[in-house]
Amino acid sequence: MKAELPRHEHYSYQLHRKQRTTQIILPMVISTLALIGVVVLVSLATFKSSGDVSRWAAISTIWIVIPILIAGLILLAILIGLIYLMARALGALPHYTGIAQDYVYIAQNYIIRGANMVVKPVIALDGFIENVKAFFERITTP
Repeated sequence: MKAELPRHEHYSYQLHRKQRTTQIILPMVISTLALIGVVVLVSLATFKSSGDVSRWAAISTIWIVIPILIAGLILLAILIGLIYLMARALGALPHYTGIAQDYVYIAQNYIIRGANMVVKPVIALDGFIENVKAFFERITTP
């Protein structure tokens, strides 16, 4: 037996299919046809007997460089913003890092004291066991 997938025939699914066609597929087909048309026109204008190849090469170079320039300007703006924020942070951080360091020094004493309290019974028990072992070794050794 083959399992059949449920068919979506409700209104929202039909609306989705209609929107997919008009808002996704149609613009993609139109833009693809326009791009193919531009390529054909440029090829005809460039490669006919009186075509100016160097001019079209310059135009192509400009169209390649424009997105790179825009991306570079965006990255430059981000870099300038980060530099500004870092300068502001460095102006405010020394005060707050000093306060944080004071709290760390206060916490250090509590941490050391707590660690010593946890370890002290273990060390005492270990010392007691070693004393008992040493006592019995002295007794058994002639």
